[in-house]
Amino acid sequence: MDYLSDFICVLYGVPGAYGVVTLPFSVREGINIFLDGHIPTENLRFREESLQFKIAETADDLAADKMRVYEYPTMTKTLGNFKLEIEGGEFTDSEIIVLLGQNGTGKTTFIRMLAGLLKSDSEDQVPELHVSYKPQKISPKFPNTVRMLLLKKIKSMFMHPQFQTDVVKPLNIDGILDQSVQTLSGGELQRVAIVLCLGQAADIYLIDEPSAYLDSEQRIIAAKVIKRFIFHAKKTAFIVEHDFIMATYLADRVIVYDGKPSKHAYANAPQSLLSGMNKFLKSLEITFRRDPTNFRPRINKADSLKDKEQKLSGNYFFMENS
Repeated sequence: MDYLSDFICVLYGVPGAYGVVTLPFSVREGINIFLDGHIPTENLRFREESLQFKIAETADDLAADKMRVYEYPTMTKTLGNFKLEIEGGEFTDSEIIVLLGQNGTGKTTFIRMLAGLLKSDSEDQVPELHVSYKPQKISPKFPNTVRMLLLKKIKSMFMHPQFQTDVVKPLNIDGILDQSVQTLSGGELQRVAIVLCLGQAADIYLIDEPSAYLDSEQRIIAAKVIKRFIFHAKKTAFIVEHDFIMATYLADRVIVYDGKPSKHAYANAPQSLLSGMNKFLKSLEITFRRDPTNFRPRINKADSLKDKEQKLSGNYFFMENS
């Protein structure tokens, strides 16, 4: 939107009841007004909280003890004509690792290997991990209501007041509890699937495309819910995410995928957010700066002064608030 738009109109209101369209704003101002939830020209607030994108929301807590260290070996996986090479790596608790790469480079394949659903070509395998897995495609087969599904699958967590406060309430599940699972929209199914995944007792949470079908506001809320849960529960999450803003918000570290989609791909070892994003964006020849108001990543117009400056200095991804 930042890259394509000349002007932005903000729409607000009550879903299914009424909507209001503002006058056009400049691109930066319009997006920032939407994220802030306040229209200065009308002096009107349409959302209680403003949405910010500080990279390390948990920065103050970085001294938290990281107790457990897990490792996985260097592996290969061949699926038909596609070959994926995975560089060995390690990860700790209270950490989110985001997988970055084009479609068809084996991100879901790696997630499925971590989940124990696929075996590596060699004797070196992923160690047995206690995982909770949210797949990319969600097919609703449960023949009853959302409430019955949650009580059947994750009863103790669903009834837990802390889980209700941290996960169920922010994802706005209460409004759909009595709906049949099979009649839910894509976005409603996605929110239920995230609750189900986080509600399972596990050491490692594998979440494939949590932002699919969610609108921009729900994506930010889902990212905050996942980040807070993983950190406070002292767990680890591997997340496949194509929404760049959500990926930068979630990631403590990233795994960057290189190679030819659907042919031969290579998964690098986990690396820091800054070096990983630089590597990823360099391959796309795109540069980002950060908005000084709410720190969201903003894409630079191709060949603009800022774009040229950042490419020359090798800073494809700018973390001005770090």
